[in-house]
Amino acid sequence: MQQTRRPRPFRPSAGETSTRPTALPALIAGSLAAALLLTGCTGQERVCGSGRYPVKAVGNTDGQDCVADGQEPPEGYVRYPAGMVPQHVGDKWDRHWGTIVVDAEGRPTQP
Repeated sequence: MQQTRRPRPFRPSAGETSTRPTALPALIAGSLAAALLLTGCTGQERVCGSGRYPVKAVGNTDGQDCVADGQEPPEGYVRYPAGMVPQHVGDKWDRHWGTIVVDAEGRPTQP
């Protein structure tokens, strides 16, 4: 009867670390997750970048743009009412304004 050889357990050589090679991806993933949590990254995409604010397109539900702070909205766009400005993609106000059509004065109209 022939004996089968069992695989030898992993034992690092002199100078090697005792971490198994398969633990490295888990270690990297854990480090990345910790870094994201510590830096305050929420994973939410902002509607506009720094130094810009969102404006609503007149006459349709899905038009939106970003304007530099201190600038007036271009023709065909209006400011959102104070306190009702979308900050992040998919937030309460972004979803709300995605269903509303406004006129040139920013008043809601029938679509």
